[in-house]
Order: sequence, then C-alpha cells, then structure tokens
Amino acid sequence: MSKPQSDADRRKQISVRGIAEVGNVTEVKKNFNRHLHYTLVKDRNVSTLRDYYFALANTVKDNMVGRWIRTQQHYYEKDPKRVYYLSLEYYMGRSLTNTMINLGIQSECEEAMYQLGLDIENLEEMEEDAGLGNGGLGRLAACFLDSMATLGLAAYGYGIRYEYGIFAQKIKNGEQVEEPDDWLRYGNPWEKARPEFMLPVNFYGRVIDTPEGKKWVDTQRVFAMPYDNPIPGYNNNHVNTLRLWSAKSPIDFNLKFFNDGDYIQAVLDRNLAENISRVLYPNDNFFEGKELRLKQEYFMCAATLQDIIRRYKASKFGSREAVRNTFDHFPDKIIYHINFLHMENVKKKFPDDLDRMRRMSMVEEDGEKRINMAHLSIVGSHAVNGVAAIHSQILKDSLFHDFYEMEPQKFQNKTNGITPRRWLLLCNPGLSDLIAEKIGDEWPVHLDQLVALKKWAKDPNFQRNVARVKQENKLKLAAILEKDYGVKINPSSMFDIQVKRIHEYKRQLLNCLHIITLYNRIKKDPTANFTPRTIMIGGKAAPGYYVAKQIIKLICAVGNVVNNDPIVGDKLKVIFLENYRVTLAEKIMPAADLSEQISTAGTEASGTGNMKFQLNGALTIGTLDGANVEMAEEMGLDNIFIFGMTVDEVEALKKKGYNAYDYYNANPEVKQVIDQIQGGFFSPGNPNEFKNIADILLKYDHYYLLADYEAYIKAQDLVSKTYQNHAKWLEMSINNIASSGKFSSDRTIAEYAREIWGVEPTWEKLPAPEDQPQN
Repeated sequence: MSKPQSDADRRKQISVRGIAEVGNVTEVKKNFNRHLHYTLVKDRNVSTLRDYYFALANTVKDNMVGRWIRTQQHYYEKDPKRVYYLSLEYYMGRSLTNTMINLGIQSECEEAMYQLGLDIENLEEMEEDAGLGNGGLGRLAACFLDSMATLGLAAYGYGIRYEYGIFAQKIKNGEQVEEPDDWLRYGNPWEKARPEFMLPVNFYGRVIDTPEGKKWVDTQRVFAMPYDNPIPGYNNNHVNTLRLWSAKSPIDFNLKFFNDGDYIQAVLDRNLAENISRVLYPNDNFFEGKELRLKQEYFMCAATLQDIIRRYKASKFGSREAVRNTFDHFPDKIIYHINFLHMENVKKKFPDDLDRMRRMSMVEEDGEKRINMAHLSIVGSHAVNGVAAIHSQILKDSLFHDFYEMEPQKFQNKTNGITPRRWLLLCNPGLSDLIAEKIGDEWPVHLDQLVALKKWAKDPNFQRNVARVKQENKLKLAAILEKDYGVKINPSSMFDIQVKRIHEYKRQLLNCLHIITLYNRIKKDPTANFTPRTIMIGGKAAPGYYVAKQIIKLICAVGNVVNNDPIVGDKLKVIFLENYRVTLAEKIMPAADLSEQISTAGTEASGTGNMKFQLNGALTIGTLDGANVEMAEEMGLDNIFIFGMTVDEVEALKKKGYNAYDYYNANPEVKQVIDQIQGGFFSPGNPNEFKNIADILLKYDHYYLLADYEAYIKAQDLVSKTYQNHAKWLEMSINNIASSGKFSSDRTIAEYAREIWGVEPTWEKLPAPEDQPQN
C-alpha cells in the first residue's frame, strides 16, 4: 500500500504550480520577516503558528495589492460595463492557498517557509474559514466571484460582513449542538476597511408632503461601513473586489434618553443598530418572515445601490456626460403601481382570465395583504433562469408556468458550476499534476480540455497512477478521521460519502436505511463476500429544524452500534462528519470513491457537491435530479449509477396517492430496518427515541423514500460489485474526470456574461504592476 506524500515529495512537485525561483524565494522570506517584525511586532522567540500565518498572509497580500489597484485603475480608464453580484451569502472558506495559486506564487512561498523551518500546511490550518453562507448558494457565489475575476469581467460582489458566520457544529452525545462562529476574533488579514465610503441607510419613519415634494422624516439611521476583500483571477493579474457591509451606529444620540439625562442608556442604545450585521441566518433554502432578515436584505440593497450610483457618477467618461448625472431611467413607481401596470399587461394578453390575474398578481389578497417577491422579481427582470436544465424546465412547466406563457423569451437555463482552481488544483495537487503531465497546464481555465483524458481511461499505467493518488488522499483522510473520531478506518474500503445540508429532501435518511440494511446482511451471514465500506455523512441542520436534527441523531446512533460490533469488524464503518465546511470539503472530495446524490427527483435545483466529487474522480450514485441529469448526459449512463423515480413518475405517484405501507409490507428488508428504528434497537436506553422517524417514513413522507428504497439498494449492490473490479472502477473514474469540463463555473459565468449581462469575457492578462516581479 502506498504511503502519504512526504513534505519533500510535495516540494518537488512543480508541474502546474511552476518552479520556485531563488530570487523570489529570498524576497518572500524578507517580506515574511518584515511583517513578523513590523506588522505583528513579534520575533521568532515569541511568535506562534498564528503569527506566522498572519505574516505569510500579509506577504501574499503584498503581491496582490499592486494588481488590485491596477485592476481598478484599468476599469476606471476603460469604463467597461460593470457586473454587480448581490448575495446575502458568500461561503468563501480560506483565502491563503487559493490566493497563492491564483497569483502563481505557491512554489516560492512553500520553499521560503521550508527554508525558514516552517511547514506551510500547518500555517494554512491556522486560517479561519470565512463561513458567511449556509451551503450551496453561498459557495456558488464564491465560485462565481473566482470565475468573474478569471474571465476579466469588471465585476463587484456585494454582501454583508456578518460578525458571526454559519454556526460551528459540535456532536455531543450523538446530537447536534450549535456554537457561535467567532471567525473575526483574531482579525482578518485579507480585508481592508473603507470608512471613507461609509453610507447612511434609513429605516422606519414616515413620508410627509413639503413645498419641495415628498420627504422621508423621523427615520432611524444606520451607517453601512464597507470592508473590501480582494478576489484574484487565475494567472491573469486581475483582482476584483468583494465589498461587505458592516452596520455601524450613527454618532448622534437618542435624544429622548439624552434629554432625560440617561447618557449611559443613550450610548448603549447605539449598539442596537449594529445587530443588523451581527449574525448570518442559519437556514438553507427556506426563510420565515423575520424582521431582522428583512432589515439585512434592505440594508445590503440600500447601501449597495448608493455605492453603484456613486461609482456610476464618478467614472472617467461618466463624469463628463450629463446623462450620468440624470436618472430618468431609474424606476420611479411604487409597488402597487408596478402591479397595476403588470396586471394591465396580463389583461391585454389574456382577456377575461380573472383566475390567471389572481395567480400572477404581485399582491396576494388572501387574508393579510402580502407581496409575492418571486413575482416581483420576475416582472422586474429582463431574464429569468434556472440553475440546471431540469430546474429550468420545472420553472417553465409548473412553478412559473403563467409567467412563461406570458413572456417565454425571458426564460433561460444556466447550469451551475464550480471553480476548478479550488476544487482540483488546490485540493488535489497529485491529480492536478497527473492531468498536467497528460494534457498540459491550460485546463484550470479551460476545463473542457479534460475530455482529452478519455483516451487513457483504459490505460493500465494511467489507471495505476490515478489509483495511487486516490489512495494517498484516502490515507490522509483516514489519518484525520482516526485522530478526530477515534475510529480506525480500513483505507482499502470504499469511501462512500454524502456531505451537504441535512434536509429531508436530500434524503440522508435513505442513506441511513441502506447502512442498516448492510449491517443486517453482515449479521445474517458474516462469511458472505462483502465489499468493505466506510460510509461518511456530514452536514449541518438548521437549529430549529427538529426532524433534521433527529436524522443526525439516528445516524450517530446507528454508527455507534455498527462500529462497536465485533462481527462487523472493518467491513462497515459509519462516521458522522462533524462541522462540515469548505475546509473539510477540500479534504473529503479528493478521497471519495462514491458520491451520494440521492434527493427526490424534482427537489434539488442543481447541486454543486456532485460536480466536486466528479471532478476528483468519485463515481456518483444518484437520482435524475438537478445537475445529475446533465452529468449523466456528459459521461454516459454506463459511468454513473442512476436509480429511482423520475420527476414525471414522482408526479404520477403524488396524483395516484402514496401509501408507504405498500412498500413496507412488500419488502422484508425495509420492514426489518423500520421495525428496528421504531422498536429502539439503536436506542436501547430510550426505545421510543426514533419512533417519530418511523412515523415520518410510514405516514408523513413527502419525499417518497420507501418508493425508491428497492431501486436504491439494487443500485448500491451494483456499486459494490463494480468496486471489486478494480480496472473497471478506475476506467469509470477517469471517464468521470474527463466528462466534468462542462461543470466549470467559468462556463456558467461566460454564459451569463454573453446571454444576460451583455459583456464579453476575456482571457487576456493585465500587465503586471511595475513594483512586482512577473511570475
């Protein structure tokens, strides 16, 4: 069995990352020591690992600042059309390694740290994840920023600088416990505060008529303080900006308290304004109507629009053109009038269809008047898109069918993607180098070139090399799991992984049913030929989502039984991965053999974890849902394990009526599994602990787990059989990697740019700033 890569081997690998030049290494060491001395005010006698991380981060940032300023000057000089990407979530993860890779200075930095007696991996581990997002949506925003910079777009990200990001998940006694994510407690070396661009945002108050027109008075004012974060493109000297707003209280005091002489209360009350940017809402996919959430949305939009208008008026050409200082084209209607005009248009196209008008109105009249924000978004946009082909079709066929019939030309598809820089080049250097040896080093910005690997899918030498890299990655992950969980992993077992937010529609529970089925089979016949598996499930449940938390508890309880059963041994291990986040994903994706993408057909908009696994050579077991459909099209059905009902079959079952007991009574294996859950087999101290999960499966299941159970188990049996055929598995793995070119976020962003935003991507480099060496 091959051993994990040594530091020396790691330093020798140069292909995609370039050779460390002596002069540049010397410069890195000099700047590192300068920052340790002058920025951190430390010497090597008292410095900690964290100090060394900050010194290195500042050194790397020095290499970026000239490029950052030059990029903004370039946009000012050329005045291109700007792209503004607004999101309440950005799941950025760590910045150090990604920045070194995109600037092309990773080899120099690694060599410099080695010469200083430091292990760069230890320094990288000191960086806090910037977890300003819940999951897919926030991570997509981060990938899009990377791609927009890499494609040379004049793009700006805008969001909120949450003081507390997504909570840290601890598993205590098998249950999820949330701890605050105080990610800023040691400071953030990447951000630059911009108090000179602070902007006022007003809340509440009332509108009065004055001789000069209407005036907004008696408002509560909050200030939006911008913090700028650099977003470097890959090897092109472009550095874009992510501007995050932090809420700051105004200087003036609450006069009521001040006049009452309660100076202390007046000062304390100022802090209430700053709660707006205090914490990220920890819900994924669903948000209740919370006042603070609405305030956050308005705060971000109001500050961002002011900033956009300021930049619009201040641009080089705009400042000379009168049109830039007039806003005739800015919408000037209030919301009911927008709805009135919209309803008039509906009436023209579909006269006398009152029911359609009711369905399409932005103002919902049932009970208390409410504004339908989705309808407002569609009416106010010139283009509407889904994020995978099947998702876009569902929008047209059902969710927004009336709007599609009204304006079919508005509706498009833009399948999501992932950045190959972080999700292959950064997290899987061994595989990156193998690919570069075969097809050159342009694939990180032209991922479709991976298709050339197909010709080596059956080549024994290439298969052997791919297997070696996978085994190294598995050994690394196994070492982490043994250290963190005390569970000894069989590194020759299949690493079967499902990592994503815990939600009923993502069907972690179906995975759990399979685990119990495998356990029962081993117990029934311990001598049977069995493909060993290490099954890992990870993800956070929203703090108020009771069922999701119970699913975590069940998985942990099942793992406790399975992992401590001597009859099972190392044939089956179950681990719930605590605190799944970007940094952990970077270790998991390269080590995975099997990727679980098993949501009920029609429920997952796209998925992007599925793409990360595919790019790193894991095979997928999945339903025809989200981007799985397009992945299967790209690689062919013989390279993916597809099972279960289609969207149409789910709809047909829904119409016919779903009775879970039909499946429960017809299949002895699933009956045994549910009886064990219901009867307390996995919770001997509390026999009724998981009765409610059995009730959901049998009485209230909106996601049809038992309807797909038999097909899922058969597909898993085929997975086990295929895994035993080493050459066949590796051939499929290489075909997966070679078919993942479509799923680059560069392709997604290029489509948005050309077909919606009206801007053209460029792969041209900006000149390197004069004060920095060209790498």
